[in-house]
Amino acid sequence: MDRQKALDFLKKHLQQENIIKHLLATEAVMGALFDRIKEGEREDWIMAGLLHDGDYVAAVPHELQGIKVSEMLEAEGFTVPESVRYAMAAHNAENTHVEPQSKMDWALFCADSLTGLIVATALVRPDKKLASVEVGSVMKKFKNPSFAAGTRREDIAFCQEKLDIPLDEFVSIALTAMQKIAVDLGL
Repeated sequence: MDRQKALDFLKKHLQQENIIKHLLATEAVMGALFDRIKEGEREDWIMAGLLHDGDYVAAVPHELQGIKVSEMLEAEGFTVPESVRYAMAAHNAENTHVEPQSKMDWALFCADSLTGLIVATALVRPDKKLASVEVGSVMKKFKNPSFAAGTRREDIAFCQEKLDIPLDEFVSIALTAMQKIAVDLGL
């Protein structure tokens, strides 16, 4: 799928700018994780990251969030590869009961919450910029469960077991990827 068409789809269906920024961040992180893991197709990883919350609207119940997006895309004439369809459903395993299996599935599952933690870490900095965030800052916030309390830290930590990437390296990969698109994220 062409990236611009994917962005147009998101802008058509999502009203909240913060959700679109989250999707851009996850897209960047998934590209960087593919570069580290190199399993499957890079374009699939990026598209899964960009589109996984494309159905994050009130009309879609939580148990279908991550599943419905594929149906929405196909209704508009887009082809969704099975690996992307599965990864998007599995990123919300708690609600969809679709368990992550592949490296791409686990990368999206782990990265989804991490992008929010990194953004929250940037927002408490005096300049509110990703450029001033360091891996150590994110790790410190990770260890403080009252900071960004909605962050699913246990999901992020699966990077160690399921992706064979140490937590600090996983944070570094994600932070660096997000810093590269900081302007798009408004950070």
